[in-house]
Amino acid sequence: MTDKKLDKLAAEERLQQLKKEIRHHDHQYYVLDAPEVSDYYYDSLMKELLAIEEQYPELLTIDSPSQRVGGEPLAKFTEYVHRNPLLSLMNAYGSEDLREFHRKLCADLGREKIEYVVEYKVDGLSIALYYENGVLQTGATRGDGTVGEDVTANVKTIKNIPLRLQRDLPILEARGEVYLPRQAFAKLNQQREENGEALFANPRNAAAGSVRQLDPKIAASRDLRALIYTLMYAEGVDLATHAECVKLLEECGFTVMQPLVSSDIEEICAHCEYWGEHRHDLPFEIDGMVIKINDLALQEELGNRAKNPRWAIAYKFPPEQGITKVESISVQVGRTGAITPIANLTPILLAGSTVSRATLHNEDFIREKDIQIGDYVVIQKAGEVIPEVVSVVLDKRTPEVEPFVFPTVCPECGAAIERAEGEAVARCSDSLTCPAQVREGIIHFASRNAMNIEGLGPAVIQQLLQADLIRNAADLYDLRKEQLVELERMGAKSADNLLQSIEASKDCTLAQLIFALGIRLVGQNVAKVLAKKYPSLEQLSQATVEELTAIDEVGTKIAQSVVEFFSQEKHQQFIEHLRKAGVSLSEEQQEESCHKEAFLHKTFVLTGTLATLDRKTASDLIEKAGGKTSGSVSKKTDYVLAGENAGSKLEKAQTLGITILTEEEFLQMLKEE
Repeated sequence: MTDKKLDKLAAEERLQQLKKEIRHHDHQYYVLDAPEVSDYYYDSLMKELLAIEEQYPELLTIDSPSQRVGGEPLAKFTEYVHRNPLLSLMNAYGSEDLREFHRKLCADLGREKIEYVVEYKVDGLSIALYYENGVLQTGATRGDGTVGEDVTANVKTIKNIPLRLQRDLPILEARGEVYLPRQAFAKLNQQREENGEALFANPRNAAAGSVRQLDPKIAASRDLRALIYTLMYAEGVDLATHAECVKLLEECGFTVMQPLVSSDIEEICAHCEYWGEHRHDLPFEIDGMVIKINDLALQEELGNRAKNPRWAIAYKFPPEQGITKVESISVQVGRTGAITPIANLTPILLAGSTVSRATLHNEDFIREKDIQIGDYVVIQKAGEVIPEVVSVVLDKRTPEVEPFVFPTVCPECGAAIERAEGEAVARCSDSLTCPAQVREGIIHFASRNAMNIEGLGPAVIQQLLQADLIRNAADLYDLRKEQLVELERMGAKSADNLLQSIEASKDCTLAQLIFALGIRLVGQNVAKVLAKKYPSLEQLSQATVEELTAIDEVGTKIAQSVVEFFSQEKHQQFIEHLRKAGVSLSEEQQEESCHKEAFLHKTFVLTGTLATLDRKTASDLIEKAGGKTSGSVSKKTDYVLAGENAGSKLEKAQTLGITILTEEEFLQMLKEE
């Protein structure tokens, strides 16, 4: 490179050359693991590119390799609504589960043979990528599958995620897993230890924490990688199998997993069992394998359940086990008053993370396993996540062990511990004033999937309780700024932000509010079902057990729990407090009022380039009107919305006799009542 400044025309030409060459070397190094040049030469190219962009800032583009270094810190992440839900998978815990999965699919499809693809189940953070005209526009976390967080600034720092695709496609959406390689994880923890910082428990936590840093420079400093495994949508191509989708993703410049393609279920079982034994040979953590039907048309035919597709399953590896000592046993009080004994262990490294505590579930579990303080026990991670005690190593038992005596009074409030007949769980009898139940209830109320009150973590909640500023979650809506600024580490700006978040929570959805109430046995999915059936909290509160059990997803125990909750005066007073505070207790039926008869429950496929609408806008309009979109044409498709260069999807729709809409006809349908 020469120090002589270039004129703008020459600079623009040279910049394009540099971008192309740097992208090539990035792909060789980070994707193919086959570098062609020295670090010195690569650095000289990047230095030259940065100099030109500094001289001519107007030439800087979002797909420039210079954008990987990390920009300015963000104030917070914004929400990102996924165009298609990112579903989770059903689990198989052995080869027999896989065989049963295969038998059921064969019966459902009326086939004797089905071709599958088998891939690693990478233990990282799920990510969705959205490209327009080949340029990365958005990188978002999975979130709850419907709404994630826009983490584009951090995704851009991941070297093997292309900022510009190597194939020219109008629209591409892909899903993958961001992970931290084993060596990078060890190096990161070594640096943190030298700096006196807390160590990450495992590579997955480190990857998730890195992607969710508000400062992109922190994400850029960590050697994150991504494996892309699903093509959610691609405009301008017509693919028949998942294997073809993987090939397209590879051609676009992504790092992909080359799947095993097989229609032999025994070969698939053997493949999964092999990697269960050899998972540590890989440079990254995996916690299982994923098995999918290869044929996209069959995937479409089978469809999805509420939370997972019918055509795929995750083969979970058997939990890793280790032996360690029970140093002591303590109990913790949960949100519903449940008393859970906890084994405090001599720390042990297990399945990539350090384990120092394990749940003992309940008194019966301790008695059945004959667990005593001082015992050596076999520990395993259930589903690679929750540590549990499998058994006692009796050969190592010494005379010094002590039996654990289950408490008769709550350690938090001193109230009697009661155990209802027929239940394994003992509970604190004071559900109204027990500090632990109150605290955990407020933490749950403010959590992301409930009322989503940002800035209201456990530490702040504890301060508010200790200062007697709140006694339950409804009191949050009575807080004033002058009260908050008196709290430790709560400045005027933080107080303003917290009050704004509390105010914003008043407009949360009814499903979020129902979940936030903490009704026993009512999780997120049941809360959504109830909100759909009963458009207001008042209507739900008047529902009978018989009415509730008539809903498919609601069983007798859930129904009884809901009815009992609303029958209690303390809960009625709590809800009245929320109402007076201005919290919305009903679901606005705006979306339903926008439904059009012609769209209701209809499936649309979009293909080609529309003149006035991009794909997201058109998809949003369809869903708002009561329809849904799909990425492929099948017999179940009702309409194909076709623009210019529609391609093979249009031809297939014509062959199947499916109604073809122009953009003008589509917009006219939206106007009609």
